[in-house]
Amino acid sequence: MEGINIITPVKDSIDSTLETIKAILSSNISVPYTYTVYNDFSSAENTKRLEQASKEYGFTLVNLSDVTNHPSPNYLLVLQMAQKEALKRDWGLLLVESDVIVGKNTLQGLYYGTKMCEDCGIAAAVTVDEDGEINYPYKYAKGRERQVYAVRKHCSFCCSLLTPQLLRKYDFSQLDASKNWFDVTISHESLRLGFKNYLFTLLPVVHRPHGSRPWKQLKYKNPLKYYWLKYTKGLDKI
Repeated sequence: MEGINIITPVKDSIDSTLETIKAILSSNISVPYTYTVYNDFSSAENTKRLEQASKEYGFTLVNLSDVTNHPSPNYLLVLQMAQKEALKRDWGLLLVESDVIVGKNTLQGLYYGTKMCEDCGIAAAVTVDEDGEINYPYKYAKGRERQVYAVRKHCSFCCSLLTPQLLRKYDFSQLDASKNWFDVTISHESLRLGFKNYLFTLLPVVHRPHGSRPWKQLKYKNPLKYYWLKYTKGLDKI
Protein backbone atom coordinates (compact mmCIF):
# COMPACT_ATOMS: atom_id res chain seq x y z
CA MET A 1 0.00 0.00 0.00
CA GLU A 2 1.68 3.16 -1.22
CA GLY A 3 -1.15 5.60 -0.62
CA ILE A 4 -4.68 6.06 0.69
CA ASN A 5 -7.98 7.09 -0.82
CA ILE A 6 -9.76 9.09 1.93
CA ILE A 7 -13.51 9.60 1.71
CA THR A 8 -16.28 11.30 3.68
CA PRO A 9 -19.94 10.65 2.83
CA VAL A 10 -22.28 13.47 3.89
CA LYS A 11 -25.86 14.61 3.82
CA ASP A 12 -26.68 18.09 5.15
CA SER A 13 -24.57 18.04 8.33
CA ILE A 14 -22.46 20.76 6.75
CA ASP A 15 -21.05 22.56 9.79
CA SER A 16 -19.71 19.36 11.32
CA THR A 17 -18.56 18.17 7.90
CA LEU A 18 -16.49 21.31 7.38
CA GLU A 19 -14.78 20.58 10.71
CA THR A 20 -14.10 17.04 9.50
CA ILE A 21 -12.70 18.30 6.20
CA LYS A 22 -10.43 20.89 7.80
CA ALA A 23 -9.04 18.34 10.26
CA ILE A 24 -8.25 15.87 7.49
CA LEU A 25 -6.59 18.44 5.25
CA SER A 26 -4.49 19.82 8.11
CA SER A 27 -3.25 16.36 9.12
CA ASN A 28 0.41 15.47 9.27
CA ILE A 29 0.34 13.00 6.41
CA SER A 30 3.32 12.33 4.19
CA VAL A 31 2.06 9.44 2.05
CA PRO A 32 0.26 10.08 -1.26
CA TYR A 33 -3.48 10.44 -0.82
CA THR A 34 -6.67 11.70 -2.41
CA TYR A 35 -9.63 13.11 -0.51
CA THR A 36 -13.18 12.88 -1.84
CA VAL A 37 -16.40 14.07 -0.22
CA TYR A 38 -19.53 12.30 -1.46
CA ASN A 39 -22.56 14.58 -1.20
CA ASP A 40 -25.59 12.34 -0.79
CA PHE A 41 -28.46 14.63 -1.88
CA SER A 42 -27.88 17.48 0.55
CA SER A 43 -30.13 20.52 0.18
CA ALA A 44 -29.37 23.03 -2.57
CA GLU A 45 -28.02 25.49 -0.01
CA ASN A 46 -25.74 22.93 1.61
CA THR A 47 -24.59 21.60 -1.75
CA LYS A 48 -23.55 25.13 -2.65
CA ARG A 49 -21.58 25.40 0.61
CA LEU A 50 -19.80 22.14 -0.17
CA GLU A 51 -18.97 23.32 -3.68
CA GLN A 52 -17.51 26.53 -2.30
CA ALA A 53 -15.51 24.59 0.29
CA SER A 54 -14.19 22.26 -2.40
CA LYS A 55 -12.77 25.22 -4.30
CA GLU A 56 -11.39 26.80 -1.15
CA TYR A 57 -9.77 23.73 0.42
CA GLY A 58 -8.96 21.65 -2.63
CA PHE A 59 -10.77 18.36 -2.04
CA THR A 60 -12.77 16.48 -4.67
CA LEU A 61 -16.54 16.77 -4.37
CA VAL A 62 -18.86 14.19 -5.93
CA ASN A 63 -22.52 15.18 -5.98
CA LEU A 64 -24.33 11.87 -6.09
CA SER A 65 -27.31 13.60 -7.71
CA ASP A 66 -25.10 13.72 -10.83
CA VAL A 67 -24.56 9.95 -10.65
CA THR A 68 -27.82 8.36 -9.51
CA ASN A 69 -31.54 8.94 -9.00
CA HIS A 70 -31.60 6.56 -6.05
CA PRO A 71 -32.72 8.40 -2.89
CA SER A 72 -30.38 8.84 0.07
CA PRO A 73 -28.78 6.97 1.76
CA ASN A 74 -26.44 5.84 -1.01
CA TYR A 75 -23.67 4.42 1.16
CA LEU A 76 -23.46 1.27 -0.95
CA LEU A 77 -22.82 3.27 -4.11
CA VAL A 78 -20.20 5.38 -2.31
CA LEU A 79 -18.37 2.26 -1.12
CA GLN A 80 -18.44 0.71 -4.58
CA MET A 81 -17.17 3.87 -6.28
CA ALA A 82 -14.46 4.40 -3.66
CA GLN A 83 -13.32 0.78 -3.84
CA LYS A 84 -12.80 1.06 -7.59
CA GLU A 85 -10.80 4.27 -7.19
CA ALA A 86 -8.61 2.73 -4.49
CA LEU A 87 -7.96 -0.44 -6.50
CA LYS A 88 -6.85 1.56 -9.54
CA ARG A 89 -3.77 2.57 -7.53
CA ASP A 90 -3.67 -0.42 -5.17
CA TRP A 91 -4.22 2.03 -2.30
CA GLY A 92 -6.06 1.65 0.95
CA LEU A 93 -9.54 3.09 1.50
CA LEU A 94 -9.90 5.30 4.57
CA LEU A 95 -13.44 6.25 5.61
CA VAL A 96 -13.95 9.25 7.89
CA GLU A 97 -17.55 10.04 8.73
CA SER A 98 -18.87 13.58 8.80
CA ASP A 99 -19.31 13.61 12.58
CA VAL A 100 -15.66 12.73 13.29
CA ILE A 101 -12.66 14.97 13.93
CA VAL A 102 -9.33 13.25 13.31
CA GLY A 103 -6.14 14.12 15.17
CA LYS A 104 -3.03 15.48 13.51
CA ASN A 105 -1.40 12.04 13.35
CA THR A 106 -4.46 9.81 12.96
CA LEU A 107 -4.28 9.16 9.23
CA GLN A 108 -0.54 8.63 9.06
CA GLY A 109 -0.72 6.47 12.18
CA LEU A 110 -3.36 4.18 10.68
CA TYR A 111 -1.34 3.93 7.47
CA TYR A 112 1.81 2.85 9.30
CA GLY A 113 -0.21 0.68 11.64
CA THR A 114 -1.56 -1.49 8.84
CA LYS A 115 2.02 -2.22 7.77
CA MET A 116 2.99 -3.29 11.29
CA CYS A 117 -0.10 -5.39 12.05
CA GLU A 118 -0.10 -8.98 10.83
CA ASP A 119 -2.64 -9.81 8.10
CA CYS A 120 -4.48 -6.53 8.59
CA GLY A 121 -7.85 -6.17 6.90
CA ILE A 122 -9.18 -3.14 8.76
CA ALA A 123 -7.42 -0.63 11.02
CA ALA A 124 -9.89 1.44 13.06
CA ALA A 125 -9.31 4.49 15.24
CA VAL A 126 -11.16 4.43 18.56
CA THR A 127 -13.77 7.15 19.07
CA VAL A 128 -13.90 9.49 22.07
CA ASP A 129 -16.07 12.35 23.28
CA GLU A 130 -14.94 15.95 23.75
CA ASP A 131 -13.46 14.99 27.14
CA GLY A 132 -11.38 12.18 25.67
CA GLU A 133 -13.55 9.35 27.03
CA ILE A 134 -14.13 6.37 24.74
CA ASN A 135 -17.69 6.54 23.43
CA TYR A 136 -20.13 4.86 21.05
CA PRO A 137 -19.51 2.63 19.14
CA TYR A 138 -16.38 1.47 20.98
CA LYS A 139 -17.46 1.48 24.60
CA TYR A 140 -16.28 -2.12 24.81
CA ALA A 141 -12.69 -0.82 24.52
CA LYS A 142 -12.76 1.09 27.81
CA GLY A 143 -9.84 -0.01 29.95
CA ARG A 144 -7.67 -0.72 26.90
CA GLU A 145 -6.58 2.82 26.14
CA ARG A 146 -3.31 3.48 24.28
CA GLN A 147 -3.14 0.05 22.69
CA VAL A 148 -3.33 -1.66 19.32
CA TYR A 149 -5.09 -5.00 19.42
CA ALA A 150 -7.06 -7.38 17.20
CA VAL A 151 -10.83 -7.36 17.71
CA ARG A 152 -13.58 -9.81 16.85
CA LYS A 153 -16.31 -7.22 17.30
CA HIS A 154 -17.07 -5.19 14.19
CA CYS A 155 -15.09 -2.07 13.34
CA SER A 156 -17.21 0.99 12.82
CA PHE A 157 -16.47 3.09 9.75
CA CYS A 158 -16.31 6.28 11.83
CA CYS A 159 -12.60 6.31 10.99
CA SER A 160 -11.32 3.07 9.48
CA LEU A 161 -8.68 2.13 6.92
CA LEU A 162 -9.45 -0.85 4.69
CA THR A 163 -6.29 -2.37 3.27
CA PRO A 164 -5.76 -3.11 -0.45
CA GLN A 165 -5.49 -6.81 0.43
CA LEU A 166 -9.06 -6.77 1.74
CA LEU A 167 -10.31 -4.61 -1.14
CA ARG A 168 -8.86 -7.05 -3.66
CA LYS A 169 -10.46 -10.08 -1.99
CA TYR A 170 -13.92 -8.73 -1.25
CA ASP A 171 -15.88 -7.08 -4.04
CA PHE A 172 -18.38 -4.57 -2.64
CA SER A 173 -20.78 -5.46 -5.45
CA GLN A 174 -21.55 -8.53 -3.31
CA LEU A 175 -23.00 -6.39 -0.51
CA ASP A 176 -26.71 -6.67 0.23
CA ALA A 177 -28.40 -3.75 -1.53
CA SER A 178 -31.39 -3.93 0.84
CA LYS A 179 -29.22 -2.64 3.69
CA ASN A 180 -28.19 0.96 4.47
CA TRP A 181 -24.89 0.49 6.35
CA PHE A 182 -22.15 -2.05 5.82
CA ASP A 183 -19.48 -1.78 8.50
CA VAL A 184 -20.75 -4.90 10.29
CA THR A 185 -20.88 -6.96 7.09
CA ILE A 186 -17.45 -5.88 5.83
CA SER A 187 -15.86 -6.40 9.26
CA HIS A 188 -17.20 -9.95 9.38
CA GLU A 189 -16.15 -10.64 5.79
CA SER A 190 -12.64 -9.45 6.60
CA LEU A 191 -12.39 -12.02 9.38
CA ARG A 192 -13.97 -14.73 7.24
CA LEU A 193 -11.36 -14.14 4.56
CA GLY A 194 -8.58 -14.71 7.07
CA PHE A 195 -7.66 -11.12 7.87
CA LYS A 196 -7.44 -9.52 11.30
CA ASN A 197 -9.15 -6.29 12.28
CA TYR A 198 -7.30 -3.99 14.65
CA LEU A 199 -8.52 -1.26 16.96
CA PHE A 200 -6.10 1.60 17.61
CA THR A 201 -6.98 3.07 21.00
CA LEU A 202 -3.76 5.11 20.86
CA LEU A 203 -5.18 7.07 17.90
CA PRO A 204 -8.43 8.50 19.28
CA VAL A 205 -10.76 10.59 17.12
CA VAL A 206 -13.51 12.86 18.42
CA HIS A 207 -16.93 11.46 17.56
CA ARG A 208 -20.28 13.17 17.97
CA PRO A 209 -22.50 10.11 17.59
CA HIS A 210 -25.10 10.35 14.82
CA GLY A 211 -24.25 13.97 14.12
CA SER A 212 -24.73 13.16 10.45
CA ARG A 213 -28.06 11.41 11.11
CA PRO A 214 -29.80 13.40 13.89
CA TRP A 215 -32.94 11.26 13.88
CA LYS A 216 -30.86 8.42 15.34
CA GLN A 217 -30.52 10.40 18.58
CA LEU A 218 -34.00 9.00 19.26
CA LYS A 219 -32.28 5.70 20.01
CA TYR A 220 -31.22 7.21 23.34
CA LYS A 221 -33.90 9.87 23.91
CA ASN A 222 -36.99 8.00 22.75
CA PRO A 223 -36.08 4.38 21.91
CA LEU A 224 -39.68 3.34 21.27
CA LYS A 225 -40.03 5.99 18.54
CA TYR A 226 -36.59 5.10 17.14
CA TYR A 227 -37.45 1.42 16.74
CA TRP A 228 -40.89 2.27 15.38
CA LEU A 229 -39.29 4.40 12.64
CA LYS A 230 -36.60 1.80 12.07
CA TYR A 231 -39.03 -1.04 11.43
CA THR A 232 -42.05 0.71 9.94
CA LYS A 233 -40.09 2.89 7.54
CA GLY A 234 -37.22 0.45 6.91
CA LEU A 235 -34.58 2.86 8.18
CA ASP A 236 -31.06 2.07 9.37
CA LYS A 237 -30.69 -1.44 7.99
CA ILE A 238 -27.36 -2.91 9.07
